[in-house]
Amino acid sequence: MGMPMELNTMIVTKGNEERVGENEFALEKSGYRLYPLDIPIDIRTTKEGESRGRAIIKKIEWSKETTFLTYEFISLNSTN
Repeated sequence: MGMPMELNTMIVTKGNEERVGENEFALEKSGYRLYPLDIPIDIRTTKEGESRGRAIIKKIEWSKETTFLTYEFISLNSTN
């Protein structure tokens, strides 16, 4: 029996992220998802939205068809 898995190259939060440290955030995504570790990737609120910045994923956990991410913002895009 196979396990459905998605390979992602950006983090899409849909506003569901939780701050767990100064620049660290946690995010829960449905399904099994694989992300690159220790490499800067784009972070967006929606898939088609503009990049909010870059982040490095520090930890990925899979449990009960859910992916739990811990990531650190390393740069923030701002119009200010």
